[in-house]
Amino acid sequence: MQKGKTSSVKSATESHECRLPLLKTCCSWAASHTVLIVDDEPVTRTAMVARLTRLGYRVLQASDGKSGLELLRRERPDLTILDWMMPELDGLAFCDEVRRDPNILSSQILMMTRYDQPEQIAEGLARGADDFLSKAATSYEIIARVQAGIRTAMLIRRLEQVTEQIRRKQDLLERELQSAARYVESLLPAPGTLLPGIEMAHAYRPALTLGGDLFNVVRWDDHSLGLYLLDASGHGVSPALRSASFSTFLREDSLLNQVGSSDPGAILTEANRQFPLTEDGNYFTIIFVLLDIRSRTLFYATAGHHGAFLQRLSGEIIWLSQRSLPLGFDPTNVYQTAAVPLMKGDRLYVLSDGLYEIPSPDGELWGQPRLEATMREEGRRPVAEVLSHTIDAAARWHGQEHFPDDVAVMGIELGI
Repeated sequence: MQKGKTSSVKSATESHECRLPLLKTCCSWAASHTVLIVDDEPVTRTAMVARLTRLGYRVLQASDGKSGLELLRRERPDLTILDWMMPELDGLAFCDEVRRDPNILSSQILMMTRYDQPEQIAEGLARGADDFLSKAATSYEIIARVQAGIRTAMLIRRLEQVTEQIRRKQDLLERELQSAARYVESLLPAPGTLLPGIEMAHAYRPALTLGGDLFNVVRWDDHSLGLYLLDASGHGVSPALRSASFSTFLREDSLLNQVGSSDPGAILTEANRQFPLTEDGNYFTIIFVLLDIRSRTLFYATAGHHGAFLQRLSGEIIWLSQRSLPLGFDPTNVYQTAAVPLMKGDRLYVLSDGLYEIPSPDGELWGQPRLEATMREEGRRPVAEVLSHTIDAAARWHGQEHFPDDVAVMGIELGI
């Protein structure tokens, strides 16, 4: 008998000692956390408030669902302990309101109920409760579930903070990209008359990631001019600035001093020597075109670029393409100049691959054939309208507001 009593006392003591570390830990951990009790039963609510207050929590209380919801929105507690059965706004309706409100959507809700049937618990979880607590629960279970709910709330709030930090960084990056895009646009030529009988329009739509597409006009003399479109590999501010730096080399005075010729092949050969691959393997592609009014000839050279074509009055399209390496791959490479005779009414389009390598939502590229068909459909409308409608058609194909790559295109009307 004595032995039994001793054993019983020992078990009770061990149980008490087991709970002491939990209670001590809870008291030290709870001080910085807030719990909201929403219950219309004064006795239950008062007992729960007293228990959690003794443990060190800051405790708020509401006697009905409506006032509890107001407190939740105003105070943003770490955890809400919510009674299921209440007049006017019960626990389930309370959960519905919380999950519909984006400002408190992530709030942790511990539903307190006498129900213990699986279908009832499933309904509560489906409506927005995160966990359940029986009204007959022991103090030990209450502490454990409250701690679990607050741990989850802390993780969610930490995730919200990280998400907000990422959003701010994205906003900053987008502003920087927009600033870089404006800088690139400031380098573009003014549309209008380039030479007697030669009119130019252009369009430029930078992607959110901003590439290195850049185009411009080189005015040689009264009967000839150069056009180029270059693209730096990669996306972001760095390739855009590399293209802007390269454009300095492509100015008329620079080309005359460093190349001594307006020949497109000679220009690309010298550019290939001066702009090798970077340490990260970045490079340029480019097409350089020379329009000679006197000889009615178009001369061109390409370095890995395939985005230029002549459109005849008949609708025939002649792509200006050569098998050629991008700049920088082989410093000894010599680029060749090709020639195409010009006819009255020809239109020249010089464009980036971002205009035709546009994927549809299921991944199919728009492609050069669709680009050709669209431009043929536009007929002889003004070049600026053709460019605008073509880009709109590409955007419809893509199905999104922003293109995945920069879109740059020049349209030149050759009325010579």
